[in-house]
Amino acid sequence: MTDSGNTTLRLSEILRRKNLSVTDSRRKILTLFLESKDALAHGNIEKKAGEKFDRVTVYRTLQTFVEKGIIHAIPTSDNSVRYALCRDCTEGHHHDDHVHFVCGNCAKTICLDDIVSPKIDLPKGYHASNVQVVINGTCSDCLVS
Repeated sequence: MTDSGNTTLRLSEILRRKNLSVTDSRRKILTLFLESKDALAHGNIEKKAGEKFDRVTVYRTLQTFVEKGIIHAIPTSDNSVRYALCRDCTEGHHHDDHVHFVCGNCAKTICLDDIVSPKIDLPKGYHASNVQVVINGTCSDCLVS
């Protein structure tokens, strides 16, 4: 089976498992995530999705994917957000407890799945619902160049 066929099967299975209907916008946007090694910004998704989907459709699709545990949001130092596929999150509960790396040279945002965010001991009376660690630096691709 071709990579395209594998991607189609995988995205249909992901949407079905999350109880979402398969729409053109969901199919196209999820395909972008399945084919990308890096996190994606809303603007990049909009451009890659083409003129067929307006900004609101892209925004709503991203929000639905976050809510359903398909993708997770990654804050960046410029107060924007990038999105990346979740490994095994569930609706309303993200547990992508890995570190994110943002390259200051090429601006790629990469999930470092093998590096777990450190446990933070909060003072009594505080409960963390989400911990995100973002490391800024230079990625391996830029160091080689």
